[in-house]
Amino acid sequence: MVYIPLISTRSDLGKRKGGGRGGGGISSGGSKGGTSSSGGIKSGGSSGSSSSSSSSGGSSTPSRPIGGTGSTGSSGTSGSSSTSNRQPVSIPGQAGRSSVPYGGGGGSTTIISSGAFAGRQQGGGTRQQVYGTNVYGSGYPVGGVGRGVGGAGFPFYFWPLAWGGGLGYGAGYLHNHEYGDPNNSSRPGGQQFQVTIKSPATPQLTTYHLIADHDTVQSLITSLTTNCTSISNKPLTSTQFNAQQGEPQPESVIQYYRASSVALTLEGYNNTAALLDDPAASKVAPTPLPSGIDQTFLQCLNATIGASVPLVDPNVAATTSSSPVGGALVAVPMVGSLWVVALSILLLLRNAI
Repeated sequence: MVYIPLISTRSDLGKRKGGGRGGGGISSGGSKGGTSSSGGIKSGGSSGSSSSSSSSGGSSTPSRPIGGTGSTGSSGTSGSSSTSNRQPVSIPGQAGRSSVPYGGGGGSTTIISSGAFAGRQQGGGTRQQVYGTNVYGSGYPVGGVGRGVGGAGFPFYFWPLAWGGGLGYGAGYLHNHEYGDPNNSSRPGGQQFQVTIKSPATPQLTTYHLIADHDTVQSLITSLTTNCTSISNKPLTSTQFNAQQGEPQPESVIQYYRASSVALTLEGYNNTAALLDDPAASKVAPTPLPSGIDQTFLQCLNATIGASVPLVDPNVAATTSSSPVGGALVAVPMVGSLWVVALSILLLLRNAI
């Protein structure tokens, strides 16, 4: 039986007591996301154009990720961000709701009343709050920085990434089945996928991987291709992510977004602090990013993801068709559908007269 969040239950997802953290995580929409104690990508002072205003995309505050509080600018190689591709992504179990690239998010929070996640908060997350750090469990709008996602709420409706059952090493907080496995198609947006993104060959060829649910990855492929024009392995194509040996691992993550439901990893990066449980982890500084990488390119990726990752928009309503596409349902604008129905009724009445 297909699990529909908030409607049906699953035997493999045990119900947790209480409301957990209610969406806890970092505060101020990622304003602490780039601090030296927490890791994450720091702003590089680049001068790309903002996707939402004419302000500079570069931040004068090194501790704030580009695109964090007060900025959603893309940088460097991309020029200005494009907002032309805003195909909605439907949210299973949320009739009349969909997520859109570049949307502002927000809206009211509600309490899940039944199912495996009963008692937890959902909704309310805004665009200014999508940035986390390189710590699994970051990217939540409210609360203190924590490691892991056990008992967390869903401020952006999307579930946090699943890193699978573990490979015999690493911290327990990284490997649990609370949200199913990476190939769980019941998660909003479908099962997890990844896309490989390569920088220009000079000054140094660098390979990144973006991991998220299927629909989010497809949406971000479009945004990244449009904004970061120096990507050297276009066209970008995605593959299913199963958290197996040879695929990106949690210690290679350099930035989480949207309540740890999206991750950007760097090949060759090994943040051993990610493999430690609390309290030991708090005593180990995250591994610095390697020198020599193209910072302008990295900032473009970081800013574009932050500015365009799909968010549920309270002002965008959608119904869903019955045809599954990539583990989710295709969103159909509600307003247009209502006009079609109304016009059909008027024509029927006219013919009857």
